[in-house]
Amino acid sequence: MPETSHPIIVRHFRQILVWPLQLMPLRAGDQVQRHFEALEQIGPGNPWQEVLDEFTGDPTQFQERHYREFVTFLPYVQRFLYGQGRSSTSLRGYGESPIRVYRRSDIAFVRVTCPDGVSVDLCVKHVDLHFFYDVDVVILAVELHADDLPLSRVQEIMYRFGRTFPAQWDQDGRASHCMRRVEWIGNQGEVLAVSDFDDRAKYLTHACEHRASTVGAHWEYLLQPMAQHHSEQPGLIRYRQLEYHRLPKMTYLSFDDPFALTREDFVRLGLALRPDDGQGLQYSEKTIEDFERDHCYDRFWSPARRDPRSSTRIVCTGHSFIMIGSQRLALFADPEMGLLGQFRHQYFQLGLIAHFHRAALLMMSDRLVVAVSRLDIRDQESIRFFKRSIRQTMEIFLRFNHRYWFHEVSKQVVAKDLFRLWSHQLGNDALFTELREEMQDMSHYLDSDDARRQSDTVLRLTVVTILGLVGTIVTGFLGMNLIAEAEQPLLVKIAYFATVFVPTLALTLYTVQKSRALSEFLDTMSDERLPMRNKLAALVRVWRKPPQTGPGLVDVPARTRRRKKAPDAKS
Repeated sequence: MPETSHPIIVRHFRQILVWPLQLMPLRAGDQVQRHFEALEQIGPGNPWQEVLDEFTGDPTQFQERHYREFVTFLPYVQRFLYGQGRSSTSLRGYGESPIRVYRRSDIAFVRVTCPDGVSVDLCVKHVDLHFFYDVDVVILAVELHADDLPLSRVQEIMYRFGRTFPAQWDQDGRASHCMRRVEWIGNQGEVLAVSDFDDRAKYLTHACEHRASTVGAHWEYLLQPMAQHHSEQPGLIRYRQLEYHRLPKMTYLSFDDPFALTREDFVRLGLALRPDDGQGLQYSEKTIEDFERDHCYDRFWSPARRDPRSSTRIVCTGHSFIMIGSQRLALFADPEMGLLGQFRHQYFQLGLIAHFHRAALLMMSDRLVVAVSRLDIRDQESIRFFKRSIRQTMEIFLRFNHRYWFHEVSKQVVAKDLFRLWSHQLGNDALFTELREEMQDMSHYLDSDDARRQSDTVLRLTVVTILGLVGTIVTGFLGMNLIAEAEQPLLVKIAYFATVFVPTLALTLYTVQKSRALSEFLDTMSDERLPMRNKLAALVRVWRKPPQTGPGLVDVPARTRRRKKAPDAKS
């Protein structure tokens, strides 16, 4: 980082890391997996405790800040975030908020060591797990803050901190683009966990054995007692990664003079790039213009006026959300009634919904891929498992669509605009449309396969009925007392019955076995245009051995059959 005589100082730096994870089923076949209940049942050593929100406490402690947060959202979003008509004696269920929040309070701050050897302590405000009813997704939220840091140091933290695993290593064996060392520090100053990004053998071995990336030791510690899906660690609740190894982040920055930031500074902050090395940003002017047009929300940003009231700029790139403003402006810096308070509450809820939408859609898409990849059309049990998995996923998508999917969450202009921008940058609408089309394809496919099976069954029964008509006429003819055996003993009658029943049953079963070929023969016989030799050839084909085919499904729709890269294989 280049040294300057008057570096720009970030008066208050606050960051919320948001990490969506997919939860693996606790019990195969269950529609609703209650992972939060499994977390509560873990005995001693469990650091997570449920957080009761302001609506469950003493009404006299309900503050205006809580009210302002609540009224920001539309009624159906309020019911999603806070529930409705809840009291301490009511049972949990669909009448309440489907979000369950658990918090650990044993971490006081995190110490990050930069590549130049400088260590920075960031206070840890919250470490929360957000579970969602009926959706196998959990979101880890880690809120950090510090004061009076040089801008270059903040850029270094934004660039290097929040990586779940290293993408590569330098020639000296150090993990590239990562902090040299990350330590979680407890309330008594003890070191609870340390990063192991330089242990290259660990990451290479895990990727080779499991075809999945493992996470750093300090992140593993933070999520305990949950365990990685592809790991040898014990744990009932298991998770796998859904996103890129750089965690989505929300960042709040206050300056004495935000207008002192250059256009390149905003690009570096918005894209979480490394600090300026003295050579400047190697982007073209058009690229910077496109960035400002697509990612910058400038409703309250006007450098030409040089007015602190017009010094707030918001940058949203999807995985990064940056709020920049003046420390001298109370409207921006007030932690309760200002934008800092809104950043930690209203805007965090916006980001939580947007990232939850994306995580849930990726989770359901992954389920479709897993169901198709396990399908073996030669195995009847595999076919039944495939149909059951697809129908369960379709039911989950239906409930998600009607309960969790929002295009609009607020009528307040800023919140409305930011949520639309955030969702667009994450590609949620396009992902939802693609998944819905896949679901529709699979629904049509299963319906057509069921119809094909039913028509095939009716055809076979028709063939058996036609051929069984001969036996029916014969037995009816015998019932005209041509053979007078009515006065015989019971054992003789039973012998006659068995003599007729056994061959008839065998003939019926044999007819069912050959019903497909017999149906083709009957179809050929009904065609008056065909010569007799063709009809005889069709009769001969009845006893030919059929080609080897699968017992069940026809071809899987191409949209779902195509290969997709697993989310946790990204690097």
